[in-house]
Amino acid sequence: MNSEDPFIFSTEWRLVSLTGRKARNLEELLKHLKEVTGSSIFYHTHQQYLAHHFEKPTFHNDFSIWVSHALLEERLAEQLASIDLLAFSSIRQLRDAIIQLVEDFVTGARGRPRECPPGQEFYFCEAQSFVMPTGVVAATVPEFFEALKLVSNTSVYFHFFEARLRLERPDNDFSQWLVRHGETDLANAIDRINPYVLTLDELKSQIVRIGHETYAHAW
Repeated sequence: MNSEDPFIFSTEWRLVSLTGRKARNLEELLKHLKEVTGSSIFYHTHQQYLAHHFEKPTFHNDFSIWVSHALLEERLAEQLASIDLLAFSSIRQLRDAIIQLVEDFVTGARGRPRECPPGQEFYFCEAQSFVMPTGVVAATVPEFFEALKLVSNTSVYFHFFEARLRLERPDNDFSQWLVRHGETDLANAIDRINPYVLTLDELKSQIVRIGHETYAHAW
């Protein structure tokens, strides 16, 4: 896109499927972590944000939740939950960090690995995304911040989370578009937001507020 292109807000529909892989203990989890698709890693580290977009989950990813609830390994669960997702620019890097944490824990553990109770196995899933336009389009920067109020949380999730990490882009779609329209300071302000400590409602509100503080005269 060039500086004249409008921002076309998109959304996605996800088809979630089982991969046929399941883990009863950390050794099995580790094996599958090394072999599943990047889509599976992204799904299990991010789906909680979209599924619970009105609240802040205690554990932000499926791996930490399962390790805590099924294996009762609280120390590892906290380590997995504290992974700084903003520190990674690709799923490969994120996968490697998760594997390293689990490997270190397994190496340091003594005795037979703890197994989960029957029925509480970790089932690896992955999601196929189908992206479609929302019909909401912004031609100017003030229009962009007004239009952002109209789109769903799923659209915000797609442009802010998926575009950056899953598609391996340096930053989110919003900031990239603003930079092309000469609004580098606005883009940097949005980039400084940590979306992983916010609900999607809060994330959208913060972005809109940043725009409003700059373009209040336009509304």
